[in-house]
Amino acid sequence: MNPVTLLPFIVLIGAMFLMTRSAKKKQAAAAAMRNEMQPGTGVRTIGGMYATVKELHDDTVLLEIAPGVHAVYAKNAIGAVLDDAEYNRIVHGDDPEFDVDGAVVPDDASSLTASDDVKTDLVKKTGSDEGDEAEVEDDKKSEGKADGEADAK
Repeated sequence: MNPVTLLPFIVLIGAMFLMTRSAKKKQAAAAAMRNEMQPGTGVRTIGGMYATVKELHDDTVLLEIAPGVHAVYAKNAIGAVLDDAEYNRIVHGDDPEFDVDGAVVPDDASSLTASDDVKTDLVKKTGSDEGDEAEVEDDKKSEGKADGEADAK
């Protein structure tokens, strides 16, 4: 038989071998993760529910879903074992401790300016404009109108 005709079959068999090998590695990693569970650790089920492990059995695990609420799940239903900090951040909303020595990133650009006391007006003013503004403000105050009120004619 010609080796060129066998080449596609050899490539196909090699690809299948590599795919099953990676799937077996993933299964072994998931089994190792489930075996390192201990009572008191936080877990996420494959359905997305967060709970705390109470008891471990051969094929099942007793989870505390809420204080005083327990449920029995299959070990295969555990999607991830979470470390304490991540579990508390997700379930209880605890914020991680901030590094005081690290750089502080401002929320807005106003803290990046040199002086907060100086306000910049983006309109170019001339000498005659400054007197006009003062006259307009005096006229408004003398008429006794509040902002937004119009003349009724």
